[in-house]
Amino acid sequence: MRFVRSVFASTAALALVALPSMAQEGGNTDIMDKSLAAGWKAGFVCSDTFVAGMSLPEIQNTDLDGIYPDFQRDFDRLPPPKIDMGRKIVTVQYDTAMPPRIAAYRPGFGCTQLPAGSDESMVDFLPHFASWPDSPREDRGSAIGSNVKVSLRTEEAERLEIPVSFAFDERTYGDGTRTSAVVVVRDGQIVAERYARGIDHETPQRTWSAAKSLTATILGVARRQGKIDIDYPAVIEAWDSGADPRRNITIRNLLHMASGLDSGESGSRTDRLYFGGGRVVDQAASGVMEAEPGTRWKYSNNDTVIAMRALREALDDDNAFHRFPYEQLLHKIGAMHTTLEVDWNGDFISSSQVWSTARDLARIGQLYLQDGMWGNERLLPEGWAQFVRTPAPSQPEDGPGYGAQFWLMNDAPGVPEGTFYMAGNRGQYVVIVPGMNTIIVRRGFDPIGRTRFDINAFTRDTLLALQAAEDERNAVIAENEAIEAEIEALIEEKRARSEKAQAKIRADVLEKYGRTE
Repeated sequence: MRFVRSVFASTAALALVALPSMAQEGGNTDIMDKSLAAGWKAGFVCSDTFVAGMSLPEIQNTDLDGIYPDFQRDFDRLPPPKIDMGRKIVTVQYDTAMPPRIAAYRPGFGCTQLPAGSDESMVDFLPHFASWPDSPREDRGSAIGSNVKVSLRTEEAERLEIPVSFAFDERTYGDGTRTSAVVVVRDGQIVAERYARGIDHETPQRTWSAAKSLTATILGVARRQGKIDIDYPAVIEAWDSGADPRRNITIRNLLHMASGLDSGESGSRTDRLYFGGGRVVDQAASGVMEAEPGTRWKYSNNDTVIAMRALREALDDDNAFHRFPYEQLLHKIGAMHTTLEVDWNGDFISSSQVWSTARDLARIGQLYLQDGMWGNERLLPEGWAQFVRTPAPSQPEDGPGYGAQFWLMNDAPGVPEGTFYMAGNRGQYVVIVPGMNTIIVRRGFDPIGRTRFDINAFTRDTLLALQAAEDERNAVIAENEAIEAEIEALIEEKRARSEKAQAKIRADVLEKYGRTE
């Protein structure tokens, strides 16, 4: 794939309409609540239409349903979105005194929200590639890993039918949960795959926070290439001042969710960045210190996007930065249906705003099972797969453990030790099971604030099915070997030397066990 230089305009024009960037200590005004709800609608309609290729009725039944409960009242009062299929712009009006909220699509960048107060003339200032392939290649075949020997694995398919079907019944693994995709990979090969209506193997969905694990993977590639040092302090220029204690924060701290920065009561709610058209450099980098770096675990979207911002500043070349995830990682492993979205300043919002298929996410998991190797090329540093699944120095007070932008499935009975996973809002999961060389991907549109999909139970049941399939296959192999041994023994005992005599003995033994050639 040939990339050309990214085209950027000065951000001065957009800066005039940027939202205030400091922590919102006074809470939200009514107009801000309306703006954020409109941002949700504009952003999702834009991405689902132009990235995922979904129809508006499909979007209304998925990403526009089961949203943040505190957004719901204002969301329900919004008018229908206006979709400009020619310019690939979505607008949502929320107040007669303000321009509508705007999300605009550009190939390779997905959809970007303009800040509240912008008008459509600002779309031309957004970052964009001068050219981009019209569509990725078709995702065919069952091989997900590299150097895979594909074989017929009917035992797995039959055994997995029950847990995979139950994942879609909206009851077994959580009342009201809405599974959209399941992919199970064993030894680099898909052994089970199923999708909900309107979704298929080439339909990207928002990863939500599963994107954090992708960010760690991208940074691992950068470290392998010597582009970054995860232990070097002063990760971004805004903190590189002698009087700023944040200059002591390292990328390692950020990956461990241990920056020590203030991110409010819930570090997982960065609404002004996700839905308000805010910039990473304003919204994520403005927090003050609450704890010494590395001494406290606190889940924070900001830690992830700052880590990615650090890569941008390290590369010091926006074209190289925007090409990096695709050229150096995703396209090398065949993940051609994944798009990282950016803010209007060109920073990846890679804590959440990534669109990917279940198959592409399985490929990322498979890269870790292959210890960072793909074919004959090492993409991740030696030991990086172990690093991301090693418990961080500071841990959550309860629940599963945490590594480096990956969760640890250390609280799940029946799941092998060393299992780790990617997780995101609304039921996005990629479970990596080194002990069984298995990847389990579950995607969903689970309503926010209600019952969560029980990924621990689903992982357990899936692994039990895989083990049963392996036991069944091994039993058949053992029986075949025993039959062959019996045939050889009878041939030797009866000293049958002619082909006819040997064939008669073989037929008799096979008939004894109800077998035929």
